[in-house]
Amino acid sequence: MTTLKDKIRDDLTAAMRDRDTVATSTLRMVLAAITNAEVAGDSAVALDDDAVVAVLAGEAKRRNEAAEIYESNDRPEAAASERAEAAIIARYLPATLDEGELRDLVTAVIADLGASTPREMGAVIAEVRTRGGSAVDGAAAAKEAKRQLTPPN
Repeated sequence: MTTLKDKIRDDLTAAMRDRDTVATSTLRMVLAAITNAEVAGDSAVALDDDAVVAVLAGEAKRRNEAAEIYESNDRPEAAASERAEAAIIARYLPATLDEGELRDLVTAVIADLGASTPREMGAVIAEVRTRGGSAVDGAAAAKEAKRQLTPPN
């Protein structure tokens, strides 16, 4: 069975063969980030697919944040480049829960835990991430949990 890292390597080879410069440079950066994560710390370790997905999610998040900064500084061409890289990285990420599914999951967790105040938000988010796995965006889960646990003014 091939790993996600092997699939990225194969796709890099195909992108180089097709002379797709955006995909080639993006996949090279992704592989470098994976390698950096593998050698970080006291000893080198091979990352499993879940750890590779975490690295990819971080890289995609960086690209999207950079695109927002470029757009706010009136640099649409640089923003488009960052968004193109993020789209390439997104091919390797698992599907995330849509807004409605996340809302339902957070509601169920709040009911199961009996949470009623924003102080319990940490426990709610932890349980949402446990139940949803890699399909849960932590920031979106936190925003939804805060919305549901904060009393209306």
